Amino acid sequence: MSDIRSKARHRRRRTVLAAGAPLAVAAAGALAYGGGLFGIGGADKASAASAAPAWADDTADGFASVNSQGQNGTYGGRDGKIVTVKTLADLEKYATASEPYVIVVAATITMNPVGKEIKVASDKTIVGSGTSGHIVGGGFFLGQGVHNVIIRNLTIRDAYQGIWNDKEHDFDAVQMDGAHHVWIDHNDLRHMADGLIDVRKDSTNITVSWNKLSQDNKAFGIGWTENVVTDITIHHNWIRETEQRNPSTDNAAHAHLYNNYLQDDPGTDIKSSYGNYSRGKTKMVLENSYFQGINNPVIKDATASVVQRGSVFSGTSGRNESGGTAFDPKTFYGYTLDAAAKVPALLKAGAGPRSSIGTTEVAEAEAAGTTAAATTLTVAKSGAQYTTVQAAVNAVPANNSARVVIKVAPGTYRETVTVPANKPHVTIVGTGASRKDTVIVEGHAAGMTKADGTTYGTPGSATVSIKADDTQLRNLSVTNDFDEAANQALSGHQAVALLTMADKVFLDSLIVSSDQDTLEMETAAKGTLGRVYVKNSYVVGNVDFVFGRGTAVLDKSVIQLKKRWNGQSAGYVTAPSTEANRKGILIVSSNITGDVTDRTFYLGRNWHPGGDTTVDPQTTIRNSTLSAAIRTTPWTDMGGFSWKEDRFAEYKNSGSGAGAASADRPQLTDAQATGQEIADWLGNWTPTAQ
Repeated sequence: MSDIRSKARHRRRRTVLAAGAPLAVAAAGALAYGGGLFGIGGADKASAASAAPAWADDTADGFASVNSQGQNGTYGGRDGKIVTVKTLADLEKYATASEPYVIVVAATITMNPVGKEIKVASDKTIVGSGTSGHIVGGGFFLGQGVHNVIIRNLTIRDAYQGIWNDKEHDFDAVQMDGAHHVWIDHNDLRHMADGLIDVRKDSTNITVSWNKLSQDNKAFGIGWTENVVTDITIHHNWIRETEQRNPSTDNAAHAHLYNNYLQDDPGTDIKSSYGNYSRGKTKMVLENSYFQGINNPVIKDATASVVQRGSVFSGTSGRNESGGTAFDPKTFYGYTLDAAAKVPALLKAGAGPRSSIGTTEVAEAEAAGTTAAATTLTVAKSGAQYTTVQAAVNAVPANNSARVVIKVAPGTYRETVTVPANKPHVTIVGTGASRKDTVIVEGHAAGMTKADGTTYGTPGSATVSIKADDTQLRNLSVTNDFDEAANQALSGHQAVALLTMADKVFLDSLIVSSDQDTLEMETAAKGTLGRVYVKNSYVVGNVDFVFGRGTAVLDKSVIQLKKRWNGQSAGYVTAPSTEANRKGILIVSSNITGDVTDRTFYLGRNWHPGGDTTVDPQTTIRNSTLSAAIRTTPWTDMGGFSWKEDRFAEYKNSGSGAGAASADRPQLTDAQATGQEIADWLGNWTPTAQ
């Protein structure tokens, strides 16, 4: 997943405001660390204070980046102040102002009256704050001569007036009449009256990228003039459940469409009448797009041109046309094509609003009406603010909007640590030269009795429990050192080292070690999403030691197998209990190995907690190295449920433990593998160390 970005030519200092009130930007130190795959640098380095977040300096690609009409590319309000708005009055005030502004929409704003289109002035960036910026019942209008405008990361929706093919109401999400240098990027546009995007009346130098367009009669149209002047780039858009104008391109001088995903699922209310349409005297280049179930996927007038290359047509019918001569887009700008087969997965994961755009600690706090600065707390045996990690966590204010970084000095901290659900945005990072230098350890097991007379249970045995969204752990060892050999009379030997019960948990450069049930990745509750990204880490155990119902990725890590307490070599790497229609456990680009006997470990078994028949356990292990410890039949049943009725697969693994496809060893096809990549697991979340 990748966001296609081009860097600003320069930056200027700016002031951040909330609804017009000036506020100085607080300088915040950022942690920097280095090292190889299984090493980490020792020194934390403070970054220089920055006056503005990086996304505010992003500039357009495609035709919106081309210098023309006196405008050098499209960078929106980059040179102006940043303001955060939560009301219609403030949004309209700044969008229509003559000065440049970066306008952060940090709330749901309902248009009044329905169908209102704010008349945006030149030199503006209007951007949603993460996924919280919604415009309901109306949109934006860019009139003659308006230029250098970015509309980004917003959800614009629900101007629909009850008539599908609406001829009375022209309530678009974005309408341009004679505008130029406009970038529409990473938006979710849906359920409007008439169409979603109109590029009309000689509007030109337009780029439309990484948007979701859905639930509408018309996606977007281009033209409405006899003049052949419009230059437009349309790339990486997911267009689904729209009947027509997907897009319709009328009299465009240069229309470059690439890496778009047009989807029409069978059995839905909306049936596509056509896909990409080259009309009038349009010259269109169409590259590496993916058409699924579309009627008449590519059509053209006799006077128009379409040059096609590299697209995939799956389940399409009707007209699929090409012909004439067009142009070479690379004579105007540089670009990189993604493989067409990867487009559906890429756009399902990456199109639409992103949590990483429009948000910073400052912007999030501004939206809440408070000042923000990243807080750093220190933990050490002596000479620091706190002597235990839990004491530092306790000091984090409830419902904090800004990140709190807890720096833990080298040493062994025998304690349990819980980050509660009402304390998000916490980073716990060891400051030693190695992840081995800072250790959090405890020795509880599921069957052990607590002071109140109850037993810990499996989740309760965890040394570290993460229950807050957007928590990060880095450069640490988390250990459960329960002595199984000395406690054979105990019923319940599960001993969790690290438990996650939250979304967007980033575990980076850790050693997570126990025997049975080492790393438990759950969700806050059934039906909720709980994504975990584990990178550059060791996970050590023997029985079901990577498990739970969470959506988890283990990337570029070592899965270290160890013998049981009695020296026996036997075990199971994964035990997913994934809910239906969720992603389970993905192990990718990793190494499964250990000092154990050959052919004694299963890759996994299917956990149906309490005999739950509604779960659909999933483990995929791909592009990884498997040692000879792995059994030749690597999956097995659990609790009377057949693993073959759940979701277990491999793809292009190597090493002496890998094997060929068979009934007992399912392998993904290349096509299936495109839908089982990291981006499919993480969706709109891009883990970034903070």
